[in-house]
Amino acid sequence: MLRFRGPDADSWTLRVVPNKFPALQVEGEVQATGDGIYDRMNGVGAHEVIIETPDHFENLGTMLPGAVAELLLAYRERLVDLKKDPRFEYVLIFKNQGAAAGASLEHPHSQLIATPILPELVLEELEGAARYYRMKERCVWCDIVRQERRDGTRIVLEEDGFLAIAPFAPRFPFETWVLPVGHRASFESIEPDEVEALARLLRGLVGRFNRVLRDPPYNYALHTAPLRATELDHFHWHLELMPKLTKVAGFEWGTGFFINPTPPEEAARFLKAAPETPTG
Repeated sequence: MLRFRGPDADSWTLRVVPNKFPALQVEGEVQATGDGIYDRMNGVGAHEVIIETPDHFENLGTMLPGAVAELLLAYRERLVDLKKDPRFEYVLIFKNQGAAAGASLEHPHSQLIATPILPELVLEELEGAARYYRMKERCVWCDIVRQERRDGTRIVLEEDGFLAIAPFAPRFPFETWVLPVGHRASFESIEPDEVEALARLLRGLVGRFNRVLRDPPYNYALHTAPLRATELDHFHWHLELMPKLTKVAGFEWGTGFFINPTPPEEAARFLKAAPETPTG
């Protein structure tokens, strides 16, 4: 258990604990077998819960910036530690906020799952980024950052080296991406003195979600480089936040196309204009 202590000996501000009902078990060795044309692998990995605050009624939009920074440092520390385990290839850090977003607990928390293989969506993202780099010799996310800063209509927030944007072709209304302005492939490469700026941006963004969308359920996922390939010229870590305002139905499942009734420029305009939730 990782524990961040509060001002008193018996108090705490953040905890990281094993999930009581883990998707993957940390004990054992990875074993892959064939079953005809099918493949099997035992469920070895790690599944942890990051308890973000002792206050049941806090959220990322109302927590003090220092508490959000502590959460981000915990993410970084867990990535650095799990990288030491040779069984693991990838760590996904994610948050389900609200029952509609899949949360089974109301208390503020996020999760991480370490896997012994690269997830299929991660592979697709890496391969797409590598194709772009081969064609243009530039990182696609660096190009996105440059274009969005030049255009300005889809920028939500910018804070000392970090940018929050409504992506050009969002899958969901008010989908927002957070990226470092400078090229960084892995989240664990973030410096401690940069975390405070990222914390201010994330707190401000969720605070605006709270105001504009009335405390919506949402998911976020941290897209970072694989544990064994952290320095990549073609990949750029980023955080994708997706409020749950519409449902994914038959058309989306059958085609991979998403119907989004809110243009990103409109979403960015509303979020940019809203004040963030003040500290209580």
